[in-house]
Amino acid sequence: MDLDFIRKNYVDLKSNIKSVCEKYGRDENEIKIVAVSKTFSPEYVVELLSAGHKDFGENRVQELLYKKDELKNKNINWHLVGHLQTNKVKYIIDFVKLIHSVDSYKLALEINNHANKSQKVIDILVQVNTSGENQKSGFEPRETVKLCKSISVLDNIKLRGLMTIGMLTENEKIIRSNFSCLKKLYDELYQIYKDFDILSMGMTSDYELAIEEGANMIRVGSALFGNRSYN
Repeated sequence: MDLDFIRKNYVDLKSNIKSVCEKYGRDENEIKIVAVSKTFSPEYVVELLSAGHKDFGENRVQELLYKKDELKNKNINWHLVGHLQTNKVKYIIDFVKLIHSVDSYKLALEINNHANKSQKVIDILVQVNTSGENQKSGFEPRETVKLCKSISVLDNIKLRGLMTIGMLTENEKIIRSNFSCLKKLYDELYQIYKDFDILSMGMTSDYELAIEEGANMIRVGSALFGNRSYN
């Protein structure tokens, strides 16, 4: 299979990020790309690895474990970017680089307990439901500051920042409001927590808006790997 297009897409993505950053007075080096490889085979990951990229995100624990095993000799930073069930924390605690989707205090406690057993400190992001959609996970914005305070005292968790998913709509005003809401919360919490340095928002369809609104981490899949097949 010819996967050269992935390298080209990677170059194009980084070039576009540079242009967006120049437009809005941002430093392109501040923007970390998490390549979301869900549904794509390990060969796709290897192709992007060969271009020098190391941060890859998966939505499902089962797929993450499969790829981690298939690529066990590769130097990869694995991110869990999708909803994490408490009963699956134990499977990823020993190797995951960053958990993006801590959406309940119960989940935070479970991560902390397993990290303690493994004598590790796990980096996490708190997921905030800034769009108010019932089908999405995450804390309500008004709950976030209080719950971050509770999570921050857990010994085996390092609270690194916030994550959100913008509403899937063509209305840029709505998407921008989702992102600006998270940025406001981030700015408030940044003053409180010393390790708070990640604002993760923006995917293939809306990462430019996210960067404009202050994101320093974006989660991009189809812009790199092409359209997904869910068969």
